Amino acid sequence: MDARLFRRIQRYGWDAATPAYHRGWVPLLEELTRACVRRAEVAAGARVLDLATGTGVGAFHAAELVGPSGAVTGLDISEQMVAHATETGERLGTANVRFERRDMEDTGVDEGAVDAVTVAFGLMYAADRGAAVAEMARVLKPGGRVSACVWGRRAACGWAEVFPIVDAHVESEVCPLFFSLGGPGALTFALSRAGLVGACEERLPVTLSWKSADDAVGAMLEGGPVALAWKRFSPATRDEVRTAYLESLAPFRSGAGYAVPSEIVFATARKP
Repeated sequence: MDARLFRRIQRYGWDAATPAYHRGWVPLLEELTRACVRRAEVAAGARVLDLATGTGVGAFHAAELVGPSGAVTGLDISEQMVAHATETGERLGTANVRFERRDMEDTGVDEGAVDAVTVAFGLMYAADRGAAVAEMARVLKPGGRVSACVWGRRAACGWAEVFPIVDAHVESEVCPLFFSLGGPGALTFALSRAGLVGACEERLPVTLSWKSADDAVGAMLEGGPVALAWKRFSPATRDEVRTAYLESLAPFRSGAGYAVPSEIVFATARKP
């Protein structure tokens, strides 16, 4: 897919997903996102760049760690995500963090300007992942650290059937390479290829719990990477997709809800 078209789809898709994402995913991923930020080992006074910041969970945690003498910039491709994060920062009075709408491949940050780059559950959405990781390396100071996390192997994520289910109703694949960074060594290879050193990964099994079918559908179909397609489906197609997706989750029923196995990959590296 053309990179410009892919970015446009991501932008409008996450604009559409913002409310449902914050409602359905942030409670599940907040601690994992904070764990990703902590792995960057940022200290008081540090400057941090948080990519694919979404509604700002990682950026706000980084702001806590760097304190008033530090500074955090959160970037996201979605205008609605940035607006949500900015509003939250203003409400909380967080003075050492700001948010901008930018692509991961073109951050607008000066070379060697930051002590750490963090990106939680976002790198798989870059139109050009190699360029995004190269940009992360470019903006780091010597000795600066990258900390990233992505979804793991497709076979380890019980919700993965959402993609072929949605793809059956659209003209092109939705996020065709979504799991490509989740294979063994894939994320560390990408970091090393950009010139970063000491790359290491940690694979963590997790369970995503939803209390009801509506919660499971709302998170994944309204608030996830297929949100733009879902928004454009007719009511009949939505019913068909919903039914098929819930059937794919049937093995993970737990009472009225679902306990769905998943896998996370954390990776860190530093700039020599």
